[in-house]
Amino acid sequence: MDISYHTLSNGLRLVHIHTATQVAWCGLAVNAGSRDDRPGQYGLAHFVEHTIFKGTTHRRAWHILNRMERVGGELNAYTTKEGTMLYSVFPRQHLGRAVELLADLVQWSVFPQEELDRERDVVIEEAASYRDTPSDAVYDDFEDLLFAGSELGHNILGRRDDLEHLTRDNCMHYLKTLYVPSNMAFFSVGPERPDRVFSMAERYLGGMNHAMAPVSRQVPAPVEPFKRVISIGTHQAHTIVGAPVPDMSHPLRYALMLLNNILGGPGMNSLLNVELRERRGYVYTVESTLSMLSDCGWMEIYLGCDPDDVRSSLRVIERITSRLSQDLLPVRRLDAYKQQYCGQLVVAADSTEFMAMRAGRGLLYHGQVTTIDETIDRIQAVTPEQIAQAAAFLHADRLSSLTFQ
Repeated sequence: MDISYHTLSNGLRLVHIHTATQVAWCGLAVNAGSRDDRPGQYGLAHFVEHTIFKGTTHRRAWHILNRMERVGGELNAYTTKEGTMLYSVFPRQHLGRAVELLADLVQWSVFPQEELDRERDVVIEEAASYRDTPSDAVYDDFEDLLFAGSELGHNILGRRDDLEHLTRDNCMHYLKTLYVPSNMAFFSVGPERPDRVFSMAERYLGGMNHAMAPVSRQVPAPVEPFKRVISIGTHQAHTIVGAPVPDMSHPLRYALMLLNNILGGPGMNSLLNVELRERRGYVYTVESTLSMLSDCGWMEIYLGCDPDDVRSSLRVIERITSRLSQDLLPVRRLDAYKQQYCGQLVVAADSTEFMAMRAGRGLLYHGQVTTIDETIDRIQAVTPEQIAQAAAFLHADRLSSLTFQ
């Protein structure tokens, strides 16, 4: 990939990836997520992500909604525990329109009260819809337990009581405190020349000059492993089993990524799918997820099965993860796992959206974009010993579980 970097006069970092496509992407990655919500304001990060589209000093909500849509583009955003992505996709000739709109949103949003009141109902309904879907809710509740007592131990969508009391002043303060040059990164993917992209960014975003206010983040304290079962009266059981793992800068990062794919990646031949579904018929679905933040991480495995098969499934998982931590994988078998995972990465990288989001996160958290070729090289360098060290984080005596049934 042809990657160019630049830093604006106000310190905002930029990255542009040149592609020969007719469609372009640009956006802002913000180092602000639900872990930055304060007690009594849980859900604020996600609420700001929704309401930042509801009006600026220059535009009403209707004009914001139509600005990119009228040229065939889209404007979107999402919130995670540690970050927010605000971005647009559009026909290549409309880069200036997209950059100007994003700049307007992060600098001049006014959060009109009537719009906040309407959107509040939407967000509350979104949170309720997750509670009505056990396969989604079990993730949130498991993570709340895994990080109990820390800033990560609450749902991204927030709590109804808190959401009902969020104000315009809360949103404005959040924007002015965290949506600042030193806490963001601008990313662009498309056929435009880098110098033109950087010139547009300087024109529309260079005027941001407010400094970063101190933000307190603390590494979550360890929580004793737990095994919880909650009866919700369903015919199917939804289970998460997992454990804390190191942060995104840890030397075992790539071993953990590969291990996650070995255990429950998207392939039907993933280790857990073969053991639990194909051989034993215990589950109808099983998948593994790895989340790595700036100071911590976690891996979780989801099972959907008959309530009578939960215990047997958990025993199989404990046996597999413990064995992986104790017995080194044969080199030929590990090479086969690497080949599959690297192939999946190549296929995923063919998506311009994947490339754009990866660029934003890479610049924000690592100061540079790791290319797919570089990632593949690091995956290929993973040793059997490193897989065993990574699997040790999932040893049976470290695993926690939560079941809804």
